Amino acid sequence: MIEATLASLRNLDKFYNADEILHIYDGRKKDDIGYFVPKYFQKEFEEFVQTVEKKKKLNLLKRIRTAQIKDPIEEGSETDGF
Repeated sequence: MIEATLASLRNLDKFYNADEILHIYDGRKKDDIGYFVPKYFQKEFEEFVQTVEKKKKLNLLKRIRTAQIKDPIEEGSETDGF
C-alpha cells in the first residue's frame, strides 16, 4: 500500500498505472481521507464490495424479520398500512 497526500495526487500518471492500493490522507491536517483502488484490482474490489453490500442487506432483512416477529398481524386484525 502506498501512502499519498492530496497534494501528491497532482501527478496522476504515477497513480493510475500503479498496481498497489493508495492510502490517501490530508497532509496538512493529518486526516485520513480514504483509499484509491487502481484498475489492476477491479475484479477483487468489486467482489469485496458485493460481499459488503450483501451483508448490509442481510442485516436489514434480519432486523425486519425480528420486528415482524415482535409485532405479528393476527387473523381478524387490521394492518397499519405498510
